[in-house]
Amino acid sequence: MLENFLIVNREVLPEVFDKVIKVKQMMDSGEYTQVSDAVKKVGISRSAYYKYKDHVFVPSTSTLLERKALISFVLSDERGILSEALNTISNYGCNIMTINQNIPMQKKASVILSMGVKEMKGEIHTLLKQLSDIKGVSKVNLMSIE
Repeated sequence: MLENFLIVNREVLPEVFDKVIKVKQMMDSGEYTQVSDAVKKVGISRSAYYKYKDHVFVPSTSTLLERKALISFVLSDERGILSEALNTISNYGCNIMTINQNIPMQKKASVILSMGVKEMKGEIHTLLKQLSDIKGVSKVNLMSIE
């Protein structure tokens, strides 16, 4: 969850993090199409790039404006539980974008939900806690947030 993230001044971080970000930018812009070429240019190994590429990023203005989250949870196969979960999410000011629900097996159904959180009232971890407090909702997990 969000408690796994830190905001840190790049001046105190090892240089490899800046270089990984540079490689990601070079790949995204099309300046380079091969990771091996881009990492040579900035002076890091491919293994260093792959080790950190999914863990370091620079928040952009567009990312801050879009703000989306992907959550998963498991529902008991009982009437009204999904509705209560969706109402809880709506009450937090989130915009539900997609819902993928599996067919219930052994009276449980997994749900993956994407939502806009730009206008969210409160913190995402508080919403997740409130969802997990709903009777019949379990295994609530924040899969991604941008």
